[in-house]
Amino acid sequence: TGGADKTATIFNKDDEQVVTILKGHSKKVSRVVYHPQEDTAITASYDSTIRIWNVPTSQTIQLLKLHEGPVTGLSLHATGDYILSTSTDQHWAFSDIRTGRLISKVTDGENGSGTALTCAQFHPDGLIFGAGTSDSMIKIWDMKEQQNVATFESHTGSISALSFSENGYYLATAADDACVRLWDLRKLKNFKTI
Repeated sequence: TGGADKTATIFNKDDEQVVTILKGHSKKVSRVVYHPQEDTAITASYDSTIRIWNVPTSQTIQLLKLHEGPVTGLSLHATGDYILSTSTDQHWAFSDIRTGRLISKVTDGENGSGTALTCAQFHPDGLIFGAGTSDSMIKIWDMKEQQNVATFESHTGSISALSFSENGYYLATAADDACVRLWDLRKLKNFKTI
C-alpha cells in the first residue's frame, strides 16, 4: 500500500504482518506495484518520481525522474521488465526497470492541448494499454505505434481506475462520478454501468 505519509508498506497477507516500510518519497505515494516474480516493489509519487525497491533490504535500486508533475499511474508490463507510468504532466512513459532507462515518452495531446493522465493499465497481451484522463476519457494506446487507437467517453468525472479482464475482452473503469462502467473491447462499447 502507499499513503499520504510518503511511505509504502509491504504486508505479508498470510502472516498478517508488516514486512517493511519503504521510505524515500518526499510527497504522498500514489501507486504501488509489487513484482509478481521478484521481491521488488515499484512506487509512484506526487513528488514526480518512481522508485524501484529491493524489498528485503528496503533500499531504492532505481530512481526514475521521468515526469514534470505528480505520477498518477503505474502498470508493469507482462514481461516484468518494463513499467508504464502516467502523470498530470500529460505524458505517459515506458521505461526499463532493470536499468532505469526511459524508452519512450509520449504526450497525450498535441500543441499543449492535452489533459492530465490519472491512471494506466496494460492489457494482458502487453501490446496495448489504457489510460484515464482528468476530463473523463479512457484512451486505449497502441504501445508499438505510440498512437491513441480508441477513446471511450461516458463518465462525467476524472477517471480513478481501470482494469482489463484476464482474457483481454473487457475493460472496467471507475471515475469520480461514482460509476463503474464495463466496456466490450471487441465492440468498443459500454455494455453495463454500475
